[in-house]
Amino acid sequence: MPAYRNTYLTDFVVDQILGACRSVPGMPKTVSVDLRQSDRPEFGDYSTNVAMIEANKQGLNPRSLAEDLTRAMAESFSEEDFVKFEVAGPGFINLSLTPRRIQSALGCILTDGADYGRRPPIGDRTIQVEFVSSNPTGPLTVGHGRQAVLGDVLATLSEWIGYRVEREYYYNDEGRQIDLLAESLWVRYREQFGEIHEIPEEGYQGDYLIPIAQRMKEKLRKHYPQFDEEARAVFREEAVRSMKEEITEDLGELGVSFNHWFSEADLHRAGKVDAALKRLALANGTYEQDGAVWLKAEEQGGAKDSVLIRSDGRPTYLMVDIAYHINKHERGFDHVINVQGADHHAEQSCMKAAMRILGYPEAWLSYAVHQFVSLKEGGETLKMSTRAGRFVTLRNLVDELGRDVVRYFMISRKPEAHLDFDLDLARAESLDNPATYIQYAHTRIASIFRKAGDQKTEWASVDLSPLVEPEELSLIKRLDEFPEVVRIAAGDFAPHLLAEFALDISRSFHAYYDKHRILTDDEGLSQARLALLNAMQTVLRNGLDILGMAAPTEM
Repeated sequence: MPAYRNTYLTDFVVDQILGACRSVPGMPKTVSVDLRQSDRPEFGDYSTNVAMIEANKQGLNPRSLAEDLTRAMAESFSEEDFVKFEVAGPGFINLSLTPRRIQSALGCILTDGADYGRRPPIGDRTIQVEFVSSNPTGPLTVGHGRQAVLGDVLATLSEWIGYRVEREYYYNDEGRQIDLLAESLWVRYREQFGEIHEIPEEGYQGDYLIPIAQRMKEKLRKHYPQFDEEARAVFREEAVRSMKEEITEDLGELGVSFNHWFSEADLHRAGKVDAALKRLALANGTYEQDGAVWLKAEEQGGAKDSVLIRSDGRPTYLMVDIAYHINKHERGFDHVINVQGADHHAEQSCMKAAMRILGYPEAWLSYAVHQFVSLKEGGETLKMSTRAGRFVTLRNLVDELGRDVVRYFMISRKPEAHLDFDLDLARAESLDNPATYIQYAHTRIASIFRKAGDQKTEWASVDLSPLVEPEELSLIKRLDEFPEVVRIAAGDFAPHLLAEFALDISRSFHAYYDKHRILTDDEGLSQARLALLNAMQTVLRNGLDILGMAAPTEM
């Protein structure tokens, strides 16, 4: 695997700027350089405000400091790398690179190939990503789909930046909701014998329990005419097993799988909940009030003190979740990422407070928070309710649209923003559909290589000097940003940035291809342009791989 760099060009330019800073009297030994690609060609290729930042710290004139820096650059930098440096405005420094230096970045991309953008392993450091974790009380809905894709892509991004990753699903197979599910299933079961019983208040009305009830009728020897304790245990076990199996299949259709499924019941059976409560009490993190045990969350930054043990002795969800996170820490994960909805903000703050009480490192637990998703059709938002049995299942959505389209649309908007899933756009098989548009770019490049014949070229050794058109140099600079996009998308829990980047590269490719011939009478030019397309195809393929989408060669 190649040595990792954030980007080839910007790392090179930053190194040169730091060298110039060291040669200017009065500049500190440690300087932070903010380098950005210029939006307009007249401002050069890159721009930095380092002179303005350092001048402000030292009480100097920023434009004068910028002029000192550009003089130092002009004296020390090779003409093979830089065309010019100039001061703009109050102290910005614009830098223009030679085509040769920009082309060298393309050569690095071609050398790295499928590993381009991937960091080498960070020792044996392991991240656990817990996501979906929906109670096994019904089929996964569209809302669960957003979290499933978000968690899966975040896990892959973590792998790309060098971590070992374990994907985990935590499921609740204890408590009142499971009892309600069991009784609801029993009602459907008795319907198979012609009986009519009321589904319990707050029970589960959906028809999805009927096939399970039919299977139970075929295999059970005992009819369980009463919903007694024995029936409760039998129907709880069958309901959880069947729903977990269905959830696994639904996620598989979406391309999501887990290394580990963690049962809440295991925590109770192993005494982990009681042990967690004792640890909190020993750390002076609890108090008793009104017959209940409370977590001292507020004094540790939590939204509010929260009940851990109810007055009737039953543990709350928070109490069990704390025990679960102690278990995660005991398993040795270096970092834990929980993917959850924004509606859990109060619980998240209390969990962070509990981790502080227990003395865990502040950065050990992070939350990737997302907003809800709504389905839109014909400009109208569809109304859904899982408990009432009115919802569009994730399986139905994937069956209709396909895995790739669903994954792209679920990840295309920043997690903190509400997602309106536009069914009409998602169904479109035209290039108006962004998922199709990106895959078509990859396919179109593949078709160009087929037209070019059997290419066995070592692309990294191709002479790239013919690539001097502004669109070509701009494309190379944009491709150079891919490793940095991967790093930021992983660190900021912002996989939508990668989706946007892939779409932008696709647009740039289509525009370039429509303007310039790839296969020309000039063999050298043709080979150089094919090398550029090879790099674009690599970036698109790597990006699609992280997003969990196929990179087709034919459509």
